[in-house]
Amino acid sequence: MSTRPQRATAPVRVPAGASDEGDGIVVGAGPVTVDVYIDFLCPFCRTFEQTSGPTLNGMVRERAISLVCHPMGFLDRLSTTRYSSRASAASGCAADGGRFVEYTRALFAGQPPEEGPGLTDDELIELGGPAGLTGPAFGECVRDGAYLDWTAYVTRKAIERGVSATPTVLVEGTPVPATPEAIVAAVAAAAR
Repeated sequence: MSTRPQRATAPVRVPAGASDEGDGIVVGAGPVTVDVYIDFLCPFCRTFEQTSGPTLNGMVRERAISLVCHPMGFLDRLSTTRYSSRASAASGCAADGGRFVEYTRALFAGQPPEEGPGLTDDELIELGGPAGLTGPAFGECVRDGAYLDWTAYVTRKAIERGVSATPTVLVEGTPVPATPEAIVAAVAAAAR
């Protein structure tokens, strides 16, 4: 009997825009890769989105970076309904609708407190409206939990890579502080 943890195996279904390994959503097509590991229940991730999100989005627009977002179910233990995993799965549904970035912003803007139930599936679907996810496919995807297995995979892959907290930021595979200044400096150094 082995005591080694089970290695992450790729899920059957991954969202549109997934990375080659299927464990993140790729935004942009710049030469420098920035990996961001987040949890939609993490208050530090919400602060990171508010402080670093505009900088990252600007670098994506300028084609300086390929941003790979890894939405984890890391903090499920701080919710009575596995909110982290359900929100991550909903973000996969948003990626299918071409609105991952917009929905990510909406999830952080509407972030529930830790230690509670989190948002219901209906509330997760409702957040999609302002993000441009108004068709029935998004709601069906969220209600079906279509990307719960994907979220488990993203989380296992992150742990295998040594990610132990959120937010975690890597620039070309090297950890950097989760601040706009540190990320900009690391991207500039990697681009040389």
